[in-house]
Amino acid sequence: MEEKRYYTLDRFYKEKFGCKVFKVSLDAGFTCPNKDGNKGTGGCIFCSKTPYIGDKNKSLIEQFDEIREMLHKKWKEAKYRVYWGANSNTYASVDKLKAIYEPLIKIENVVGLNIGTRCDCLNDEILDYLEDLNKRTFLTVELGLQSSFDKTLEYLNRHHTKNEFTDAVNALKKRGINVVIHIINGLPGETKNMMLKTAEYVNSLEPHGIKIHMLYIEENTALADIYRKEPFKMLTKDEYIEIVASQLQVLNKNIVIHRITSDPDKNKLISPYWLIKKFVVLNDLDKYLQKHNIKQGSI
Repeated sequence: MEEKRYYTLDRFYKEKFGCKVFKVSLDAGFTCPNKDGNKGTGGCIFCSKTPYIGDKNKSLIEQFDEIREMLHKKWKEAKYRVYWGANSNTYASVDKLKAIYEPLIKIENVVGLNIGTRCDCLNDEILDYLEDLNKRTFLTVELGLQSSFDKTLEYLNRHHTKNEFTDAVNALKKRGINVVIHIINGLPGETKNMMLKTAEYVNSLEPHGIKIHMLYIEENTALADIYRKEPFKMLTKDEYIEIVASQLQVLNKNIVIHRITSDPDKNKLISPYWLIKKFVVLNDLDKYLQKHNIKQGSI
């Protein structure tokens, strides 16, 4: 058991599978309804035009083998979860989804799939397929929320509402599918209280897990253009840690913390630079939680 004051993903996988489970990130070449003109163009304002997850020019099996070999240099004995995080990975026909997902669950020591998508890319046919897939592997669907405030969602160019998001989470949970929700702290115009309200909303949905991100600005994003024209205040490391600590208090202790800080590409990062030192952020958070005797689910 780790000496953490929150429920880490590593701990969850060791409890469930009895070993280290590492993430193999692939790119299947999906797009999004707010990129292809179905709902909008340009994507979310923080979305990079040059994603660095996998190489979509190679087959998924080739991508998997390359990344697995690289990760095994660090972890000799481990199992794998396959992760699709680039764009909306249910934004296709069920036949296409089957062609993408089915070969991967047959690979030895693949214990699960993590599928990142949007709340508006889950029709009944897709939900039925995911329900069937969930019976044959450990399936997790990851949904980007970012904020529980519709005004913020509009600013981010999300093209969905809080109510639509709620319906999608409930539809997945009704079918017994684990849901992980992404939120972003430090969004322009949001106060600490608003960020806590978003955490409270996530907690009310009773998801399997949460990913907590710090807003950062990268090259080749609409957000970078906005920031250069009219710079806005970014959270300091200490402010971020204080907010995350407060969010952890309101999250049920059974919610798995899949991520608790952001991990930007330092070669593309514009701001904030303190995010580059990821382990400093994690260690400082641990110290803050210890100093103030804060644990996940303590409120």
